[in-house]
Amino acid sequence: MAEHTSSSITIEASPAEVMAVIADFARYPDWTGEVKQAEVLASDAAGRAEQVRLVMDAGAIKDDQVLGYTWTGDNEVSWTLVKSQMLRALDGSYLLSSAGKGTEVTYRLTVDVKIPMLGMIKRKAEKVIIDRALAGLKKRVESGLK
Repeated sequence: MAEHTSSSITIEASPAEVMAVIADFARYPDWTGEVKQAEVLASDAAGRAEQVRLVMDAGAIKDDQVLGYTWTGDNEVSWTLVKSQMLRALDGSYLLSSAGKGTEVTYRLTVDVKIPMLGMIKRKAEKVIIDRALAGLKKRVESGLK
């Protein structure tokens, strides 16, 4: 089984406010550095995205990918790779839990690229992706509340 990388951050907002930003894929290009375009391809009966196409530009790695999303209750979303040019696997999740007056957000990610890459370098890349995503999410959620 592939190893995953995870990290957490506390955001000064309710879990519902944080999840609203996570679920708003059309706005991803506004707050994530790597996502240049996002398009919801399919939604469930509740209107939550089930498949999303993301055009990514992370410097050396550019990709056009489709991710499948699974929503567990109101505080967890996970995704898995459906289609990609550069990746063999991309599995991740956001788990939200109340933390005092805010929300603790835990992001887990496993990436497997089609080109050979040392595990240590892959984990470092996952960590950079997670840290940027959590910082961008925090900034986006907290700036939207002011």
